[in-house]
Amino acid sequence: MAAEALGNETPTLFLRKATGLVRGWSVRDSMIYATLSTNVVTLGIFEFSYQSFFPKGQLLTAVLVSAVWVSFLVIAYAGLIVTIPRAGGDYVWQTRILGSGIGFVMAATGWWFILWLWAPIYGNVLSAEFFQPLLATLGHPSAATWFAGKNGIFLVSVITIGLAGLLVSLGMAGYARLQKWGFYGGLVGFGVILLLLAINNHASFVSSFNLEAHKIFGVANAYQKTNAGAKASGYVSPAFGFSPVSASMLLVPMMMFYLLWPNWGSTLYGEIRGASDFRRVFAGMFGGLWITVALSVLFLVLINKTMGQAFYNNTGALYWSAYYGGKVPAAIPIWPYPVMFIGWMVHNQIFQVVLLVVMFLWFIAWVGTLFLSSTRVIFAAAFDRILPDRAAEVSEKRKVPMYSLVLMLLPAIGLSAVYAYWSKFYTYTLDATLVIAVTYLFTAIAVVLLPFIKKELWQASPASRIKLLGVPIVPVAGWITIGLLGFNLYEWLTNAAYGVNNNDSLIYMGAMYVLAIVIYVVARIVRSRQGIDLGLINKEIPVE
Repeated sequence: MAAEALGNETPTLFLRKATGLVRGWSVRDSMIYATLSTNVVTLGIFEFSYQSFFPKGQLLTAVLVSAVWVSFLVIAYAGLIVTIPRAGGDYVWQTRILGSGIGFVMAATGWWFILWLWAPIYGNVLSAEFFQPLLATLGHPSAATWFAGKNGIFLVSVITIGLAGLLVSLGMAGYARLQKWGFYGGLVGFGVILLLLAINNHASFVSSFNLEAHKIFGVANAYQKTNAGAKASGYVSPAFGFSPVSASMLLVPMMMFYLLWPNWGSTLYGEIRGASDFRRVFAGMFGGLWITVALSVLFLVLINKTMGQAFYNNTGALYWSAYYGGKVPAAIPIWPYPVMFIGWMVHNQIFQVVLLVVMFLWFIAWVGTLFLSSTRVIFAAAFDRILPDRAAEVSEKRKVPMYSLVLMLLPAIGLSAVYAYWSKFYTYTLDATLVIAVTYLFTAIAVVLLPFIKKELWQASPASRIKLLGVPIVPVAGWITIGLLGFNLYEWLTNAAYGVNNNDSLIYMGAMYVLAIVIYVVARIVRSRQGIDLGLINKEIPVE
């Protein structure tokens, strides 16, 4: 497992004198990454379809409340980044502030093991937002529904893993170029979506929807059937607007499934230029978050204008009701992708296909987030000698920790097969977001404790000089972040409407924490025999 000491030399705490990583990203690259991590298309639009689980809540209100609250998480993370701007993010901060054991267990579970389970989740998005609507548009609705079956789920999961692995293997500079063009191309597609909604009216949408639904799926009067089906299933959509905040607060934990991730690139800041400048770091994450929010608000406002909020909510309500065993069948047999519906307002198959392909760029630019951030956590743990040394090796040309990437790819393929062919395993993945939130919670605690546990480090940090009325705002933001995460964890664990408070899933997640503990204990024993005290990790900052 470990590197051998040479001759009579005493083994060092770190694997080598420098990480070997290079600063291949600008702050603009990190902003694009943050925008893609809180992806309005692959995540936001998908989460909007769950509004019916909280029928009195307003999506618009929930998005804005969530974004304001998550902005404090951005402040807290920016403070830690400029204090210890190293690859590994949560792992490095927690091991240095809370202790090496706690930090490794939280980061390994929340950034390594749990992301294996996100591969089929990303794959489901690829299926629902690309393959199914594309095949349906091309006149093959039966082929579209095939992708919702076991073989289809496994295929899209493998495609997803392959794409993610390929993007990460390009290195930071290559990845930045591809995500930039994917993001800009996706923005063009999103602009077309907004333009179509802006220049058409409700009557033209209804006519187009009924025409194309009948042509593609053979469903007559699909618009009216959708509304009637939602009503028959017991759902009534709220009127569009800003409802009282209290009525929408229960939607906030649902919005976290797409808005909680502006800090997803925090593990990469050992490879981002300007990582010691608080304002630049904050601007990258904050800008990414609020770009997503602005696009979300524009989308919801124009959806209400042309499609109608009631119909839009009804499509999700009817689909999920039927999916979970409701007696009223969905009018459209695949997930109601609004991009497909909006494209129907132009009665040209080539245009509709091109629009879906251009919007697919959002997935291409986003899919690398599945593994990129996680590889740096594995790398950092190996650099600290907890994991095998090879996991900290970087390729000579592109400076990619390839063995860390392998530790993401292979288990993800295996678990994707289990996910696809063993139906019960799906329930084990339900707490995937919860585990990451727990990791964030421990980082928020580290933010609050930093000025007391690492006093000199805090006083030397640029974050300590960011004050409001003489009070440092970073620790205050840490407390508010604890409130955000505590609220969401409580709701997820106690309210069955979120679908994540499953006992089997909790047991599975608990087993992953146990696995992390076992790895750490074994590493402590092995390294101790080699003369390396892993307990000293929290006293040292890794060199660049």
